[in-house]
Amino acid sequence: MDIEEFALGSSFVHALDPRVKIIAALLFSLVVALNSHITTASIALVFPVVLILAAGISIKRVFFRLAVVNTFVLFLWAFLPFTYPGEVVFTLGPFAVHKQGLEYALLITLKSNTIVLTAIALLGTSKVFSLVHALSHMWVPDKLVHLFFFCFRYIHVIHEEYHRLVTAMKIRSFKPGTNMHTYKTYAYLVGMLLVRSFDRSGRIFAAMKCRGFRGKFYILHHYEMKRSDYLLAVSSAVLSAMLLVVR
Repeated sequence: MDIEEFALGSSFVHALDPRVKIIAALLFSLVVALNSHITTASIALVFPVVLILAAGISIKRVFFRLAVVNTFVLFLWAFLPFTYPGEVVFTLGPFAVHKQGLEYALLITLKSNTIVLTAIALLGTSKVFSLVHALSHMWVPDKLVHLFFFCFRYIHVIHEEYHRLVTAMKIRSFKPGTNMHTYKTYAYLVGMLLVRSFDRSGRIFAAMKCRGFRGKFYILHHYEMKRSDYLLAVSSAVLSAMLLVVR
């Protein structure tokens, strides 16, 4: 599991202020999500693509991430053209393919890919600790910031614990199948994962209290806006406004 696989780099996109990245990503994604025109959605797709190319991110790894998202989008293509009412384009046996259904499926595809690419280009090019630091600067409630931080910090630990449990099952000759024994075994696996996670969280909290934690992380380093940060802020705001006007 490599959540920060796109965060390693030295491009100007990687060096942008994470506060600007978060605001730009949220604003642009909101405008894209509210859009209802294919032409506007196609224009919006250009913005994250340009940022990804400028960041020098591996296109192969980006396509892999998009493949995961578009796997779910394919289900929409399998149903929407046949179930969404409208003008019939052609028929496949007893099924009629509607023009409005095809357009709606295409619109959802463009919007979902644009939002994912925006998240990769802006949020994925920053380390999670930088994003947490930026959220603290943006007056996000401390509890939400801590929750986000600890989820990232210990998701790797839980993942490793899961693999240890699965390895122990395989050593005991467990072979999954479609039977009650398999269902019970996976239920025990989930239960043990929850129990061990709960026990570990108690030990972590006790260790933090021993080190003087009182519910707040103090910020020692503060960000400074640069010319490139202002450029991203202005360009994303102008593009979002243009998309709203076109819409």
